Amino acid sequence: MNWIPNALALLVVCLDPMTLSAAEPAAPQPGLNNPFFAFDNGTGRGKLSPDEQAKMLEELGYAGIGYTGTGNIPQMLAALDRHGLQMYSTYVWARIGPDGPSYDPGLPEAIKQFKGRNTLIWLTIQGSVPDGTAPDGDTQAVNVVREIGDMAKESGLRVALYPHLGFYVSTTEDGIRIAKKADRKNVGTSLNLCHWLKEGDEPGMERLIEAAMPHLFVVSINGADHQGGWDRLIQTLDRGEFDVYRFLATLKKHSYGGPVGLQCYAVKGDKRENLARSIGAWRKFQERMAAEKPQ
Repeated sequence: MNWIPNALALLVVCLDPMTLSAAEPAAPQPGLNNPFFAFDNGTGRGKLSPDEQAKMLEELGYAGIGYTGTGNIPQMLAALDRHGLQMYSTYVWARIGPDGPSYDPGLPEAIKQFKGRNTLIWLTIQGSVPDGTAPDGDTQAVNVVREIGDMAKESGLRVALYPHLGFYVSTTEDGIRIAKKADRKNVGTSLNLCHWLKEGDEPGMERLIEAAMPHLFVVSINGADHQGGWDRLIQTLDRGEFDVYRFLATLKKHSYGGPVGLQCYAVKGDKRENLARSIGAWRKFQERMAAEKPQ
């Protein structure tokens, strides 16, 4: 009868919350089935209540929201729960500099509030370190990422670096490098379409996606032209010259099955109409990918 304790032990391992929540996303299914959420810079952050934002997202068909900061998290989580939605991420900061690394002081409490959920800590690394200063930039960045990663692990969460033009972690390659050096299973990076386009490396798209895949936790997209200012590099998903479908198809080709967020920074016009246009384009992408034979 030795199978009984062995089976119970296996059940305990399988139900361990850290094992479940920090595990890699399930293998992608045929078609474009990634969860699709909207950044709160397009849902009325600061103008609409959490419930108004959640209600609008539910009505339009989004899977949830990408939040910003560490304030009022319980209120937003409660609103999302009422509407059957998820908070996929919260956008927070860390900094490096001559005085050493620092991060949003509200982050430890926020991480505790997320326990039992799969919210990503979407982390920018800002600042700089003068040449010859010790410790150097990468050392500071790795140390602060490890600290935040270890805190996140206690709540069963993952940390995704957010490459942002002009920050210390500016490119997806920077995110990959720091994630590798941090050497934490729950630390990875993201690929942000508008910031990548600003770099001007469109020919390297597939090479970048392939390199990022072992560390890629989340992707952000939007309609965009090939170059220009943010007004051209961030549009509703149905607009712009850049072939977002090809970008998504390349991610699919390399088995990316994680969430996809809609970047809405400074997009002009009515927010509900903008969100409706973008999810309409997403659904067309889904239909097109479902109709195509896998390569």
